[in-house]
Amino acid sequence: MNVLAVNGSARMENGYTAMLLAPFLEGMKEAGAQVELFYARRLNVNPCTGEFYCWYEKPGECYIRDSMQLVYPRLREADVFVLATPVYIPLPGEMQNFLNRLCPLIEPILSKRNGRTRAKFHGTIRIKKIALVSACGWWEKGNFLTVLRIAEEFARDVNIEFAGALLRPHVQLLAKNEEKKKEILEAAKQAGFQLAKDGFMSKNLLETVAQPLISEEAFRQRDNDVYVNLKRVG
Repeated sequence: MNVLAVNGSARMENGYTAMLLAPFLEGMKEAGAQVELFYARRLNVNPCTGEFYCWYEKPGECYIRDSMQLVYPRLREADVFVLATPVYIPLPGEMQNFLNRLCPLIEPILSKRNGRTRAKFHGTIRIKKIALVSACGWWEKGNFLTVLRIAEEFARDVNIEFAGALLRPHVQLLAKNEEKKKEILEAAKQAGFQLAKDGFMSKNLLETVAQPLISEEAFRQRDNDVYVNLKRVG
């Protein structure tokens, strides 16, 4: 199995997304997968210009000559595509550019599936599953809904399986609880192993990764107190 992962965090390997992604990919490697990781910020990916050259003029070919020309062949050879991103409003800019530039992978033949216009990947694309790894700073899992929908909708648009989402809310609190951090990162590793070996991630592992570390009320009070104290200092 070939796995291609893209980390869209602006902080790259120093961010919370990388902290969650690293054991996940390690688990996939231990299951025998070949893993390649790109950082969207480190790539030179220009925005899509909306010319639809890849759709109407030369299907499957992007005329923009930048780092995506190196990534497209890797994507064609991947069996699993892992999108890793923190929650911004909703995505970091580099990650949004990367996603928009995936259009050349899609065959320009439309069909209707479950009441929606959809397409599929070109026949040269091997990707069969997409998984999401995401971290956010707010307390509730509902904060992931927009990012989750983007990943799920893309999978439906190209007619492949959405393999699930590894989600870690209030991720910054892991630094204050080493015992829970160890448990959660081990569950992330097991989820990666399971996805590569068995093709799915169990509900129990995903819930372990997403478990609350503090009550919702205590979390909000904690963050509000930080802001109030900053105002006093300022």
